[in-house]
Amino acid sequence: MIQKFDVVVIGAGAAGLFCAAQAGQRGLKVLLIDHADKVAEKIRISGGGRCNFTNRDLDPRAPHKHFVSHNPQFCRSALSRYTPQDFIALLDKHGVPYQEKHKGQLFAERSAEDIINLLLAECAAGKVERWQPCSVKKVVFFASSPIDTGASSYQIETSRGPVQARSLVVATGGLSIPKIGATDWGYRLAQQFDIPLVERRPGLVPLTFDGAAWAPYAQLSGLALPVQISTGAKKSRMAFDEDLLFTHRGLSGPAVLQISSYWNEGTPLSVHLAPGVDLPTALAQAKARSRKLLANELATIVPSRLADAWVAQSSDWQRPVADVSDKALAKLAEQLAGWQLTPTGTEGYKKAEVTLGGVDTRGLSQQSMESKTQSGLYFIGEVVDVTGWLGGYNFQWAWASAAACAQSLPLA
Repeated sequence: MIQKFDVVVIGAGAAGLFCAAQAGQRGLKVLLIDHADKVAEKIRISGGGRCNFTNRDLDPRAPHKHFVSHNPQFCRSALSRYTPQDFIALLDKHGVPYQEKHKGQLFAERSAEDIINLLLAECAAGKVERWQPCSVKKVVFFASSPIDTGASSYQIETSRGPVQARSLVVATGGLSIPKIGATDWGYRLAQQFDIPLVERRPGLVPLTFDGAAWAPYAQLSGLALPVQISTGAKKSRMAFDEDLLFTHRGLSGPAVLQISSYWNEGTPLSVHLAPGVDLPTALAQAKARSRKLLANELATIVPSRLADAWVAQSSDWQRPVADVSDKALAKLAEQLAGWQLTPTGTEGYKKAEVTLGGVDTRGLSQQSMESKTQSGLYFIGEVVDVTGWLGGYNFQWAWASAAACAQSLPLA
């Protein structure tokens, strides 16, 4: 026997849980399906287990500032209708304590479990039925329902039996972190219904470098320091002031995760290793007053391990600073202020926090997230070609796109 619902939401992550809850509280009969045993694993592991659930600095009037997409203006509508303040109000309603870190980032004060429990409570308030673990085997669209004459519907074959619904919401996330269950199911469903896709690639991901070229820096693994990092030229240039982390295979840390979403294969990065410091002046002053080794003087500007690794690259720098030629000091200042390096790749989806690309926004309504060509089919969250910066922006897109969809679903 086919069970009937007003809407079926596939994917019990941030966007799916929130959409199901909001739809249920509007009076819709909602079924939430996920193939994993647990809900919201990405919430559970994010922010070091405390979930950076939104960002107070988000400006919905300029969404392209904090989001990457082939059509960044697409997210303006949803983000302006469901703001960080709206989600904060929900936390206050449930008595969930939170704290702000730098750059507007908000975290659950105790644990990410508080956010998950809030979403489950909201689903319970909406009488959402949840099937987990449950896999979807097949989706068929009927322009005229075999059950309700004249009404279009989706018939979904699941491992717990067939269900039917007028509306189908895809909230299956992206390809990042496959160990917690990420799959390409949402993209495959989009293709089934001829909905265009934007090429996918890892985003917010560490960058890697050729082994031989990286050898001088591999010893710096574990070292972190504030930098300015940039890529691109002129109008396409993007820069971030964040912390950089050296790894055995390359670079990570917030600076690199941020820039990775804008980096294109084969293009160089430029890293200022001492932002805010006038390096030519600082080195010239050191030369005029000091007899210490250049490495020791440099260690007052950048971490000593980095200073040692840098001066080891040239015999001109391996002497007291007073004995280093002006030309050699100028070259050192130039290199530290504009370290040019070209990554050979990324750490891939296993280390990526998000997936760039996805369901093409040109095929969706920015008001409702519904497909323009496939009635009753909606895509929300990370499966869509909208990717936020590090710092809570991706979760805010999950809440906002889910709310836009839930408020637009037709009532029975």
